[in-house]
Amino acid sequence: MKPFLKTAAFALVLAACGGASLPQADKPAAETASAVQTKVVMDTNQGRVVLLLDGQKAPQTVANFKQYAEQGFYNGTVFHRVIDGFMVQGGGFTADMVQKPTADPVPNEADNGLKNHTGTVAMARTADPHSATSQFFINVADNAFLNHTGKTAQGYGYTVFGKVVEGMDVVQKIAKVRTGNRAGHQDVPLEPVVINRVQIVSDK
Repeated sequence: MKPFLKTAAFALVLAACGGASLPQADKPAAETASAVQTKVVMDTNQGRVVLLLDGQKAPQTVANFKQYAEQGFYNGTVFHRVIDGFMVQGGGFTADMVQKPTADPVPNEADNGLKNHTGTVAMARTADPHSATSQFFINVADNAFLNHTGKTAQGYGYTVFGKVVEGMDVVQKIAKVRTGNRAGHQDVPLEPVVINRVQIVSDK
């Protein structure tokens, strides 16, 4: 898929990130400023994926993801947008394609030096750079056009906050599932790819 087509496809899915809001719990200052790495296990119906989150480079984004994980928000959600050669996106819809209400958005931290390389995890958002809530994606290609290039609407980029350290074969398997249109959304897996559980296993 050519870059401009990838951009268009991504914009379509991110435009659907709106919805009802949940109250946002206050994040402890120590957590948002933490320089830790967090290991997360994501069990899916396609296999297990292990993520390492970078709390030093993306402290607010990591704190946000951890909050959702600790609340069990991601359990039972799906990878609802899958484009082979681009990315797999999840963390916002149930298997019935019902969008879950979220907490308030987090600031864009895409200027942290981390790039949208294959195997990295980044936050999905709308055209507003500071609109990321619960949805994330895993890059299955080097998507340089998603990187931060400047603090403009077009240049902010998409915040990378971690990477896959185990189970990239599972991610690539997900990327190759058959997709179609469902509930007004494109590129939805025909058979739901379910995130059974997201569990934080260590901070260091």
